[in-house]
Amino acid sequence: MLIQILENWCSENNIPINDEQKAHFQIYAQMLVEWNKKMNLTSIVREDEIAVKHFIDSISVIRYIDLKKEASLIDIGTGAGFPGIPLKIMCPDIKLTLLDSLNKRLIFLDEVCKLINAKADIVHARAEELSHKEDYREKFDYAISRAVANLPSLCEYCMPYVKKGGLFISMKGSDGEKELSLAQNAVSVLGGKVEKLYHFRLPDESMRSIITISKISCTPSQYPRRGTKISKNPL
Repeated sequence: MLIQILENWCSENNIPINDEQKAHFQIYAQMLVEWNKKMNLTSIVREDEIAVKHFIDSISVIRYIDLKKEASLIDIGTGAGFPGIPLKIMCPDIKLTLLDSLNKRLIFLDEVCKLINAKADIVHARAEELSHKEDYREKFDYAISRAVANLPSLCEYCMPYVKKGGLFISMKGSDGEKELSLAQNAVSVLGGKVEKLYHFRLPDESMRSIITISKISCTPSQYPRRGTKISKNPL
Protein backbone atom coordinates (compact mmCIF):
# COMPACT_ATOMS: atom_id res chain seq x y z
CA MET A 1 0.00 0.00 0.00
CA LEU A 2 2.72 2.48 0.96
CA ILE A 3 4.61 2.02 -2.29
CA GLN A 4 1.45 2.28 -4.38
CA ILE A 5 0.52 5.57 -2.73
CA LEU A 6 4.02 6.94 -3.37
CA GLU A 7 4.02 5.72 -6.96
CA ASN A 8 0.64 7.31 -7.66
CA TRP A 9 1.65 10.66 -6.20
CA CYS A 10 4.99 10.73 -8.03
CA SER A 11 3.28 9.82 -11.30
CA GLU A 12 0.65 12.56 -10.86
CA ASN A 13 3.38 15.13 -10.20
CA ASN A 14 5.83 13.95 -12.89
CA ILE A 15 8.47 13.07 -10.31
CA PRO A 16 10.56 10.00 -11.14
CA ILE A 17 11.00 7.34 -8.45
CA ASN A 18 13.00 4.16 -9.00
CA ASP A 19 12.87 0.72 -7.41
CA GLU A 20 15.78 1.42 -5.08
CA GLN A 21 14.08 4.57 -3.75
CA LYS A 22 10.83 2.66 -3.22
CA ALA A 23 12.71 -0.01 -1.28
CA HIS A 24 14.35 2.64 0.89
CA PHE A 25 10.99 4.19 1.75
CA GLN A 26 9.64 0.75 2.67
CA ILE A 27 12.59 0.04 4.97
CA TYR A 28 12.26 3.48 6.55
CA ALA A 29 8.55 2.97 7.25
CA GLN A 30 9.15 -0.47 8.78
CA MET A 31 11.88 0.88 11.04
CA LEU A 32 9.71 3.82 12.07
CA VAL A 33 6.91 1.50 13.21
CA GLU A 34 9.28 -0.93 14.93
CA TRP A 35 11.33 1.67 16.80
CA ASN A 36 8.20 3.58 17.74
CA LYS A 37 7.28 0.68 20.01
CA LYS A 38 10.21 1.51 22.27
CA MET A 39 10.49 5.29 21.88
CA ASN A 40 8.10 8.08 20.97
CA LEU A 41 8.95 8.94 17.36
CA THR A 42 5.53 9.52 15.83
CA SER A 43 1.81 9.12 16.47
CA ILE A 44 1.40 8.12 12.82
CA VAL A 45 1.96 4.39 12.40
CA ARG A 46 -0.51 3.23 9.74
CA GLU A 47 1.27 2.53 6.47
CA ASP A 48 -1.03 4.70 4.36
CA GLU A 49 -0.69 7.61 6.78
CA ILE A 50 3.11 7.31 6.91
CA ALA A 51 3.12 7.45 3.10
CA VAL A 52 1.01 10.62 2.99
CA LYS A 53 1.64 12.57 6.19
CA HIS A 54 5.36 11.87 6.46
CA PHE A 55 6.83 10.82 3.13
CA ILE A 56 4.73 12.73 0.58
CA ASP A 57 4.51 15.77 2.84
CA SER A 58 8.33 15.78 3.08
CA ILE A 59 9.10 15.30 -0.59
CA SER A 60 6.47 17.84 -1.70
CA VAL A 61 9.32 20.33 -1.39
CA ILE A 62 10.77 19.14 -4.70
CA ARG A 63 7.58 20.12 -6.51
CA TYR A 64 8.38 23.77 -5.82
CA ILE A 65 12.11 24.00 -5.18
CA ASP A 66 14.79 22.60 -7.46
CA LEU A 67 17.34 21.49 -4.89
CA LYS A 68 20.75 22.10 -6.42
CA LYS A 69 23.04 19.12 -7.02
CA GLU A 70 25.64 18.71 -4.28
CA ALA A 71 23.84 21.38 -2.24
CA SER A 72 24.23 21.39 1.54
CA LEU A 73 20.95 21.08 3.45
CA ILE A 74 20.43 21.09 7.20
CA ASP A 75 17.19 19.73 8.65
CA ILE A 76 16.65 21.55 11.95
CA GLY A 77 14.69 19.72 14.63
CA THR A 78 14.49 16.70 12.34
CA GLY A 79 12.79 14.43 14.91
CA ALA A 80 12.23 11.07 13.20
CA GLY A 81 13.99 12.35 10.08
CA PHE A 82 11.40 14.51 8.36
CA PRO A 83 11.78 16.02 5.86
CA GLY A 84 15.53 15.39 5.59
CA ILE A 85 15.69 11.64 4.99
CA PRO A 86 12.84 11.46 2.44
CA LEU A 87 14.50 14.33 0.55
CA LYS A 88 17.83 12.49 0.65
CA ILE A 89 16.15 9.37 -0.76
CA MET A 90 14.70 11.37 -3.64
CA CYS A 91 17.77 13.62 -4.13
CA PRO A 92 20.69 11.37 -3.11
CA ASP A 93 23.38 13.85 -4.14
CA ILE A 94 22.46 16.52 -1.56
CA LYS A 95 24.79 16.88 1.41
CA LEU A 96 22.46 16.30 4.35
CA THR A 97 22.86 17.30 7.99
CA LEU A 98 20.25 16.12 10.50
CA LEU A 99 20.09 18.19 13.68
CA ASP A 100 18.12 17.29 16.80
CA SER A 101 18.44 17.94 20.52
CA LEU A 102 17.30 14.45 21.60
CA ASN A 103 20.07 11.88 21.36
CA LYS A 104 17.86 8.77 21.26
CA ARG A 105 16.23 10.04 18.08
CA LEU A 106 19.66 10.40 16.52
CA ILE A 107 20.44 6.75 17.27
CA PHE A 108 17.34 5.84 15.26
CA LEU A 109 18.32 8.17 12.42
CA ASP A 110 21.83 6.69 12.30
CA GLU A 111 20.39 3.18 11.95
CA VAL A 112 17.99 4.26 9.20
CA CYS A 113 20.75 5.98 7.24
CA LYS A 114 23.00 2.92 7.50
CA LEU A 115 20.29 0.56 6.30
CA ILE A 116 19.33 2.65 3.28
CA ASN A 117 22.93 3.68 2.57
CA ALA A 118 22.16 7.39 2.94
CA LYS A 119 25.19 9.44 3.91
CA ALA A 120 24.31 12.18 6.41
CA ASP A 121 25.95 14.13 9.21
CA ILE A 122 23.89 13.48 12.34
CA VAL A 123 24.36 16.17 14.98
CA HIS A 124 23.19 16.22 18.59
CA ALA A 125 22.81 19.84 19.66
CA ARG A 126 20.39 22.65 20.36
CA ALA A 127 19.73 24.67 17.23
CA GLU A 128 20.19 28.04 18.93
CA GLU A 129 23.62 27.02 20.26
CA LEU A 130 25.10 25.20 17.27
CA SER A 131 24.61 28.09 14.85
CA HIS A 132 27.02 30.23 16.87
CA LYS A 133 29.81 27.77 16.02
CA GLU A 134 31.94 28.74 13.04
CA ASP A 135 31.64 25.35 11.31
CA TYR A 136 27.86 25.72 11.07
CA ARG A 137 27.12 29.43 10.92
CA GLU A 138 26.01 30.54 7.44
CA LYS A 139 27.47 27.39 5.88
CA PHE A 140 24.38 25.83 4.23
CA ASP A 141 22.67 26.33 0.89
CA TYR A 142 19.38 25.33 2.50
CA ALA A 143 18.00 25.14 6.01
CA ILE A 144 14.67 23.34 6.32
CA SER A 145 12.30 22.68 9.19
CA ARG A 146 8.93 21.01 9.50
CA ALA A 147 6.43 21.58 12.31
CA VAL A 148 8.97 22.73 14.92
CA ALA A 149 7.89 26.21 16.09
CA ASN A 150 5.96 29.30 15.06
CA LEU A 151 7.56 31.09 12.11
CA PRO A 152 9.00 34.16 13.93
CA SER A 153 10.83 31.84 16.35
CA LEU A 154 11.71 29.37 13.60
CA CYS A 155 13.38 32.08 11.55
CA GLU A 156 15.69 32.83 14.47
CA TYR A 157 16.54 29.15 14.90
CA CYS A 158 17.13 28.47 11.22
CA MET A 159 18.29 31.52 9.30
CA PRO A 160 21.71 31.79 10.99
CA TYR A 161 22.63 28.48 9.29
CA VAL A 162 21.89 29.75 5.78
CA LYS A 163 24.70 31.24 3.73
CA LYS A 164 24.18 34.48 1.83
CA GLY A 165 22.34 33.58 -1.37
CA GLY A 166 20.87 30.46 0.24
CA LEU A 167 17.30 29.61 1.18
CA PHE A 168 15.35 28.88 4.35
CA ILE A 169 12.44 26.52 3.69
CA SER A 170 9.69 26.40 6.30
CA MET A 171 7.10 23.63 6.02
CA LYS A 172 3.79 24.58 7.60
CA GLY A 173 0.15 23.52 7.82
CA SER A 174 -2.78 25.41 6.36
CA ASP A 175 -2.02 28.64 8.24
CA GLY A 176 1.17 29.59 6.39
CA GLU A 177 -0.17 32.98 5.34
CA LYS A 178 -1.01 33.97 8.92
CA GLU A 179 2.37 32.82 10.21
CA LEU A 180 4.15 34.70 7.46
CA SER A 181 2.37 37.93 8.36
CA LEU A 182 3.66 37.60 11.94
CA ALA A 183 7.24 36.88 10.83
CA GLN A 184 7.95 39.92 8.63
CA ASN A 185 10.09 41.65 11.26
CA ALA A 186 12.04 38.50 12.10
CA VAL A 187 12.78 37.86 8.43
CA SER A 188 14.10 41.40 7.97
CA VAL A 189 16.16 41.53 11.19
CA LEU A 190 17.82 38.18 10.46
CA GLY A 191 18.91 39.09 6.94
CA GLY A 192 16.15 37.50 4.88
CA LYS A 193 13.64 38.30 2.19
CA VAL A 194 10.40 36.41 1.67
CA GLU A 195 10.38 34.72 -1.72
CA LYS A 196 7.26 32.56 -2.09
CA LEU A 197 4.36 31.03 -0.21
CA TYR A 198 3.08 27.81 -1.74
CA HIS A 199 -0.19 26.13 -0.79
CA PHE A 200 -0.90 22.52 -1.66
CA ARG A 201 -3.13 19.62 -0.75
CA LEU A 202 -1.95 16.17 0.31
CA PRO A 203 -3.66 13.03 -1.01
CA ASP A 204 -5.72 12.84 2.21
CA GLU A 205 -7.08 16.34 1.38
CA SER A 206 -5.25 18.09 4.23
CA MET A 207 -3.77 21.48 3.38
CA ARG A 208 -0.11 22.34 3.67
CA SER A 209 2.10 25.32 2.88
CA ILE A 210 5.77 25.93 2.14
CA ILE A 211 7.39 29.30 2.80
CA THR A 212 10.72 30.15 1.18
CA ILE A 213 12.93 32.93 2.52
CA SER A 214 16.15 33.91 0.76
CA LYS A 215 19.22 35.06 2.68
CA ILE A 216 20.26 38.45 1.36
CA SER A 217 22.58 39.60 4.17
CA CYS A 218 24.44 38.12 7.12
CA THR A 219 22.53 37.47 10.33
CA PRO A 220 23.67 39.84 13.12
CA SER A 221 26.00 38.05 15.53
CA GLN A 222 23.67 38.37 18.54
CA TYR A 223 21.19 35.98 16.94
CA PRO A 224 19.98 33.46 17.74
CA ARG A 225 19.34 34.31 21.36
CA ARG A 226 18.75 31.72 24.09
CA GLY A 227 15.79 29.43 23.55
CA THR A 228 13.69 30.96 26.34
CA LYS A 229 14.09 34.45 24.91
CA ILE A 230 13.22 33.25 21.42
CA SER A 231 9.98 31.66 22.61
CA LYS A 232 8.94 34.37 25.08
CA ASN A 233 9.95 37.40 23.00
CA PRO A 234 9.90 36.47 19.31
CA LEU A 235 11.28 39.06 16.94
